[in-house]
Amino acid sequence: MNPVEKNIEKSEFEKSKLGKKEFEKSELKKSEFEIERKYLVKKIPAELANYKCKKISQGYLCTSPVVRIRRSDEEYYLPLTKESYEHLKEKIDGRLIEKTRYLIPLDNGLTAELDIFEGDLAPLCLVEVEFKSVDDANLFIAPDWFGTDVTQSGKYHNSYLSRFENS
Repeated sequence: MNPVEKNIEKSEFEKSKLGKKEFEKSELKKSEFEIERKYLVKKIPAELANYKCKKISQGYLCTSPVVRIRRSDEEYYLPLTKESYEHLKEKIDGRLIEKTRYLIPLDNGLTAELDIFEGDLAPLCLVEVEFKSVDDANLFIAPDWFGTDVTQSGKYHNSYLSRFENS
């Protein structure tokens, strides 16, 4: 299994809900998986103000299995209301991750999601690109402003960053 294929496996939580054999036999299509690559950022593109962006805050109530609360601008996920998000935010383990995500168009209809982290995670910047297929992901040639490919590094998953202590 190549590195990109490893990245599209369902989470342990989802596998445990289905059972391993049922998971393997299920008729889930690859389109239901995220096929993505993640990179450190070598150089932030100029004129970020020209791109759509959103403010994201997320925290983890549990990391195994992953139970996450998230706010993106004024949208709440889990599903949550603003009030339930604010209530649960006080109960997260570790830090609340806050970042600004810029949506930067790339060639071939792709979009780079540039995350600029705030607070004690600054100056960390990561960029992700989602693909329609594993082949597309494997053929992708990153723009010059992308840095090291960290797709397979657990150190850059948000659930890890929420627990990581800065020294």
